[in-house]
Amino acid sequence: MSVVIASDLAKDVAGQPLLSGISFRLGRREHMTLSGRNGAGKTTLLRMLAGEASIDGGELSFAKGTRVALHDQRPPRELGVSLREYVLAGAAELVRIEEELAALEEAMAGGAHDPATLDRYARAQTRLEHAGGYAWRDRATATVRGLGFGERDFDRPLRTFSGGELTRASLARALVGDPDLLLLDEPTNHLDIESLEWLEKRLNEVDAAVVLVAHDRWFLEAVGTCVLELEAGRARFFAGPWHAWRQEKAARELAAGRAAAREAAEREQLERFVARFRYGTRARQAQSRLKRLEKLGGNGRAKGDARALRVAFKPPPRSGRVVFEVENGALKAGDRQLFSGIDLWLERGEHVSLVGPNGSGKTTLVETLAGERPLAAGKLRRGHNVVLGYLSQHGDELDALPGATMLEATVKATGLTQGPARALLGRFLFSGEDADKPVDALSGGERRRLSLAILVQSGANVLVLDEPTNHLDLESREVLEAALGAFGGAVLLVSHDRALLDAVGTRTVAIQDGTLRSYQGGWADYAATRTPPPAPPKPKKDKPRRPPDHAQREARLERDIEAAEAALAAVEDELADPAAWSDPERAAAAARRHEEAQAAIGALYAELDSLSR
Repeated sequence: MSVVIASDLAKDVAGQPLLSGISFRLGRREHMTLSGRNGAGKTTLLRMLAGEASIDGGELSFAKGTRVALHDQRPPRELGVSLREYVLAGAAELVRIEEELAALEEAMAGGAHDPATLDRYARAQTRLEHAGGYAWRDRATATVRGLGFGERDFDRPLRTFSGGELTRASLARALVGDPDLLLLDEPTNHLDIESLEWLEKRLNEVDAAVVLVAHDRWFLEAVGTCVLELEAGRARFFAGPWHAWRQEKAARELAAGRAAAREAAEREQLERFVARFRYGTRARQAQSRLKRLEKLGGNGRAKGDARALRVAFKPPPRSGRVVFEVENGALKAGDRQLFSGIDLWLERGEHVSLVGPNGSGKTTLVETLAGERPLAAGKLRRGHNVVLGYLSQHGDELDALPGATMLEATVKATGLTQGPARALLGRFLFSGEDADKPVDALSGGERRRLSLAILVQSGANVLVLDEPTNHLDLESREVLEAALGAFGGAVLLVSHDRALLDAVGTRTVAIQDGTLRSYQGGWADYAATRTPPPAPPKPKKDKPRRPPDHAQREARLERDIEAAEAALAAVEDELADPAAWSDPERAAAAARRHEEAQAAIGALYAELDSLSR
């Protein structure tokens, strides 16, 4: 059965059509990935599905009782609550169901065995079982931990977290509520690779329809089962995994290119005929061909399709064999010791990936190698004729030019005159008017493209790159990936984009237990050497009730029921204590006892009911 059906949806923004003809249907365990350039309407479509944006045409229908959860990039508003309170608020319905079950159990203990009460109890219990039974709080705890939070974070107020941490908290809140339709906008942002792998496993186990937007190709391949491609306001649905859709799209683009070439040849032939015979004896035939030319119009491709990043690094000057070398190095972040006694080297032409969990010190290390901060101890030596190009995670290098326009910043950073500087900006998708936009007013994606434009022009033979694909769409990521793969100089790359690491890296340096370990080969070789991450816990289901011994007498049954209900009340009091949630072993044990007490009570009532017939 379908969870959601969209039929010919349309959406206008500021009087202009953004989306039209959007149609698809999704059932449980189907994961639809949205593809399209920035601005194509992916986030808008998610908000339409969540009921947060109006629908200007078409019809959207859901299965009865569908629960929808949306995770997007907007920060939480409730900054005064703790992480625990914020995440658990996403499971408010599960708390309500627990309360309903308790009330129904009390009513049944008082003699209410009518069909309506029993039906309500069965439906509520089925719903809770779908979320993992009374152990759903354990799963909530595992979710928060799986997304990179530690025990000490649970009771911190949200206002003390960074923007990236708040985004992860929002993702945790969407996951713990056990929705039927899960909408995820860039869920991979701010996740390290360990958390990404955890999330992939979790999504592949969740019993829900999922619609997601992401730029992480490895992630899309791991979780997607179908693709909705948004282009020029229209949509094309593809029933198949991400890689199969990419192959199909490439075939379409190849066919379109051939068709465009044939059309161009026809246009040229028609133009020659019209120019020669328009006013002569064959003017009528020329007019007929002129009408054909008008019908051809442009090249038949969607407006804006040709806009693509053009990244090409200059041939790098030759450096010494060893580009830089750290010997017995130590690094600190404030008072915190990140590394001590580390050795690291990079040789001419090597492409090295630096990987490690969030907070392990990757950015601090690359800032040190780029000369942005000193070592706390040890030696850092640079090789002969090293020309370093550094791309920071947030484009901090652009902050050195306050108040400058993009053109002024480019001229100052590259030494180009205005004409070549404008041409360089054009290769990075900035039109003529864009060049006069202040750097301070740029979006994240625009800052990243400007930083890349300056980097390409730098003539560097060593590139130190911290999350270079941040804010880039998929097409731009692939263009940059190809350019880095072809770069003849040395590269030190920090990224959570495993497809980029796999394509560019030839050696992997991993931060493990406060030290550095080097592995020959790229990401796939390194990944094969690691211990697989633990799978998220599976939902725990209540034990099936077994038929009791029908020879027991009614009086004994009533005493057994009274004792079982007292035991159930004691366990519920324990589960109601917030401290139980912070102790996984205690909570799991209490949940098991609760399940057993429920099962016992149900069995006793069933037996009592059979004796009274």
